[in-house]
Amino acid sequence: MRLRVEFTTEPFDLDEAPAHAVVAREIVTGAELDAVDVGPFGNTAEGDADRVLSAVDALLRQSLEAGATRVSLQVNVIADDPQGGAAAGQEDAT
Repeated sequence: MRLRVEFTTEPFDLDEAPAHAVVAREIVTGAELDAVDVGPFGNTAEGDADRVLSAVDALLRQSLEAGATRVSLQVNVIADDPQGGAAAGQEDAT
């Protein structure tokens, strides 16, 4: 099973990345996940269920320890797609 995680950490600081945001970024980029997209207003990553869930566990624990006052996240099951096309429910609407 493949999962997609989307998350944000708060409080926000647009001038300088807070410690909790840096920690979250390091966890996601170091977790051997696919399609990692890290930005100031949200972050996403995909991968094998075990890797995503392990990353989410570390992300929650370590970002809270680093000062996050809120972590919002969503985890979705996505279809396995070895051919590289759109996953189920992710087709282009154009």
